[in-house]
Amino acid sequence: MRAVLERSNLLKSLNHVHRVVERRNTIPILSNVLLDASGASLALKATDLDLEVTESVPAAVERAGATTVPAHLLYDIVRKLPEGAEVMLRTDDDGNAMSVISGRSSFRLQCLPQSDFPELTAGSPSHTFRLEAPVLKALIDKTQFAISTEETRYYLNGIYLHTLEADGKLKLRAVATDGHRLARAEIEAPAGAEGMPGVIVPRKTVSEIQKLVDDPELVVTIELSDTKIRLTIGSVVLTSKLIDGTFPDYQRVIPTGNDKQLIIDRQSFAQAVDRVSTISSERGRAVKLSIGNGQVTLAVNNPDSGSATEELPADYASDPLEIGFNARYLLDVAAQLSGSEAKFMLADAGSPTLIHDMADERALYVLMPMRV
Repeated sequence: MRAVLERSNLLKSLNHVHRVVERRNTIPILSNVLLDASGASLALKATDLDLEVTESVPAAVERAGATTVPAHLLYDIVRKLPEGAEVMLRTDDDGNAMSVISGRSSFRLQCLPQSDFPELTAGSPSHTFRLEAPVLKALIDKTQFAISTEETRYYLNGIYLHTLEADGKLKLRAVATDGHRLARAEIEAPAGAEGMPGVIVPRKTVSEIQKLVDDPELVVTIELSDTKIRLTIGSVVLTSKLIDGTFPDYQRVIPTGNDKQLIIDRQSFAQAVDRVSTISSERGRAVKLSIGNGQVTLAVNNPDSGSATEELPADYASDPLEIGFNARYLLDVAAQLSGSEAKFMLADAGSPTLIHDMADERALYVLMPMRV
C-alpha cells in the first residue's frame, strides 16, 4: 500500500474512528484501525465488536492495499504533524510495518494483517428512514443525560427509540431513564419509520452519534434491524449492536394527575440551585423547595458544613408545598430547557414531578423527589 493525503483530512477521519477503540484491549487487533487504499480514497475502519465506524477520505493512491495499525498511536502522530502537511502511508513489502512520512518526519508502525480484522455485518435492515442532523441531535441532547450508568440494569443503558400514535399522529419518540429521572423527546415520525421495532441504542453509540451530527446541513440515513442500527452521516457510516433487553413501560411513571403548577425563570432557578448546592454533601446533594405565596425558597442543610437558603419569585397559586430534589438532576434538566421559563407540575412531597419546556412541547421530564 502506498497513499498520499492531506493531514487535515486524515486527522478528521482518524478523530471520528479512533474514539471507538478502547484504550485497553485483550484482543490486539481491536487496538488497530483498518486502512484500505483503493481508487482515489483511503477507507478507515475501527471497531470494539459492538460498534463500528468507517469513513473514506480522498487520497492519491499510488499502490492499492490494506493493513491495520495501532489507532491511538496513528492519531497522535498525525495530530502532532504541522498543519497543511501532506502525509504518505507506505507499507513494507512483507506487510509487517507501515511508514508514516511527512516532510522530515518518519515513523514506522507495526502492522497486523487485514484478514484478522473483525467485520460487524449489519444484516438486511427492516426499516430505513432519514432525519435532518439537527433534529436527531435535539432528540439525543434532550434525553441522553438521563441514561443509566448502572451496569446491572443494562436495559436502561441507552436511549429507547420507538414509534407510537399520539394526538392522532405517528410520533418517533426517544426516552431515557435511570429510575430517578426520565427524559422524553419526540418528533413527527419520518416516512419509513412506520412499524419499526422499538430499539435501545447503547450509551457509547449515542455518545458517538452526538459528536458526528454537529453539521446542521447533513441529513442522516438510519437503517434498523432487530439487532443492529446503522447510521450514514455524511462520509461516516456507524454500525452498532442494539441492547438486547426490554425497556420498561415508562408511561406508567409519567404522572397524569399533577395539578399544582409552578412557573419560574429557568436561568435564575438554575443559578440559585447551583449556589445553594455548594454547601450540600456530594453524596446526598438534596435541595429542599418550599413553594407558596408567589415564591420558592431553596434550602440546603449539611450537618458537616452548614446551611444555605435563597428566595426566588415564582408564579404559584396552589397550596403550599415542601419537596426535595437531587440538585444535580435539577441542573441537568434546566440545562436542556430552551425557553426562558420552566413549568413544574407537582402533586405532593412523595410523588414524581413533571417538568415542561415552555418553548418546546415535544420534550418532557420526570423527576423523583428526595426525602429532606
